[in-house]
Amino acid sequence: MRRQFATVLGEFRRTPVLVPVATGGGLWTAEWGGVRWICAFSHEEALSRFAHARGEAARTWEYRTVLGARLLDVMVPLIGAPAGVALDAGSTDGTLFPPVRGVVPDAVAVHLRDGEHAGDGRNENDGGRHEW
Repeated sequence: MRRQFATVLGEFRRTPVLVPVATGGGLWTAEWGGVRWICAFSHEEALSRFAHARGEAARTWEYRTVLGARLLDVMVPLIGAPAGVALDAGSTDGTLFPPVRGVVPDAVAVHLRDGEHAGDGRNENDGGRHEW
């Protein structure tokens, strides 16, 4: 499973993704499990499905196109708290890139207890917002 996640992580790092812009200009994020997640989407259809699921399809969703590596290496450390990236949040294909060593810079990675690992990063978020 770790090898499969490493492959997905490598592909994500090389891929431009869509990141919604929150009111005030910051990137749209969600709080879940004590972690701040930058919400990113692989394509406009994934973002549209997310907006529909939230009941917010009628509003205009502005977004920026950002390379996955830039989100993990530059944007996550700027948050100043445990943070990762939620790709295609709310979908069955959604993937979490958690704030652990090997995913985000070591200086901002959280330390897992002995025996724990990052897993495959799949889960949903709660859709909270934070601007930075």
